[in-house]
Amino acid sequence: MLGLLVTLVIVAVTFGSFAAARRFVRDRLRYVDSVQRSSSPWIAGAATTLVALPVVWILPVVGLGTAVVIGASVGLGVARGLLDIRNRDGGGWSSLPRI
Repeated sequence: MLGLLVTLVIVAVTFGSFAAARRFVRDRLRYVDSVQRSSSPWIAGAATTLVALPVVWILPVVGLGTAVVIGASVGLGVARGLLDIRNRDGGGWSSLPRI
């Protein structure tokens, strides 16, 4: 039962970090030139993984894979936020084409 609960929390944190990174890049970092580089998602993902490593080391329930997955989700969120900026759309459901 504890394993299922931990898995659900990890999935929620993963999706939340993706959405937060995407929204932050799209809304707050739109006009920052250094974010527009292609290496920005890699740097953000690596930094998030490094920040999550001490937390993973302290908590016995989660492992190294959790830190890597959360770092990857932040990197993908940054990449998707950059794609939203380049396409000049707000992302989300409002940017879908109407039929």
